[in-house]
Amino acid sequence: MEWRGRRQSDNVEDRRGASMGGSMGRGGFRIPVGGGGRRGGGIGIGGIVLILIVCWIAGINPLTLLSGGDINLGGSGYEQQAGSQAPANDDTTAFMRTILAETEDTWNGIFEANGQRYQEPTLVLFSGQVSSACGFASSATGPFYCPGDRKVYLDTAFFQELEQRFNAAGDFAEAYVVAHEVGHHVQNLLGILPRFNQARQRMSETEANQMSVRVELQADCFAGVWGKFTEQKGILERGDLEEALNAAQQIGDDTLQKRSQGYVVPESFNHGTSAQRMRWFKRGFDSGDMKACDTFSGDV
Repeated sequence: MEWRGRRQSDNVEDRRGASMGGSMGRGGFRIPVGGGGRRGGGIGIGGIVLILIVCWIAGINPLTLLSGGDINLGGSGYEQQAGSQAPANDDTTAFMRTILAETEDTWNGIFEANGQRYQEPTLVLFSGQVSSACGFASSATGPFYCPGDRKVYLDTAFFQELEQRFNAAGDFAEAYVVAHEVGHHVQNLLGILPRFNQARQRMSETEANQMSVRVELQADCFAGVWGKFTEQKGILERGDLEEALNAAQQIGDDTLQKRSQGYVVPESFNHGTSAQRMRWFKRGFDSGDMKACDTFSGDV
């Protein structure tokens, strides 16, 4: 992906180096994988990731997606020391600012074409733990979107885990992660997340999981729509699309469960299978039309 030299967004908060305790979160929408560090370095938290995945598979679901559901992450005991903050102009920051700017360009254009105004989200970069309007979260939560403050949260140590533990390397794979969370922001602006949040209060856990799959797959599709607009700019390189599709495959519910315990529990799925995530990202990418991303009608 030819991202260098392009516009960078100003809607980025760099909280790396902040120190805090506790890890109670509320209401985030997230990719179900954990931390690590590719461009900017970081610490390994693979053990925490595996514990969370096991809890999630067992139906405990500590990574509940919507406000109204408490997320108890237990506490990692990790505090980032002051003075270890990455420089504001490091490669990771430049990449994140550029990808966020590309999503801004895409969604500003789409919303304007539909007679609406796009309200740009803020991307928060953090290390270890972070406080949001959805509560506290640790690195093990993975990237997430908080509807309460309309911000995307990303531990900059995330991508090494994505590459090393989940075999999903590549800059466009990383860009897909950001675009997916921005997709949740689009859902929030369209009123989809608030309606879902209200409806899930009357649902059983299984029903809520089934509906959250549809929410997540739509965010994947919206990420694909962004990918199409990015391709049209001529900045994608050979193999970029395959990187994103591989990332979608590696973080499917069934693939994660098979990796951790050797079998799957479909009623616990809340993000979608690998095949579903790949299919909906590709649908958005092929069409470039958010109207093609209706995951709430018919089968997914």
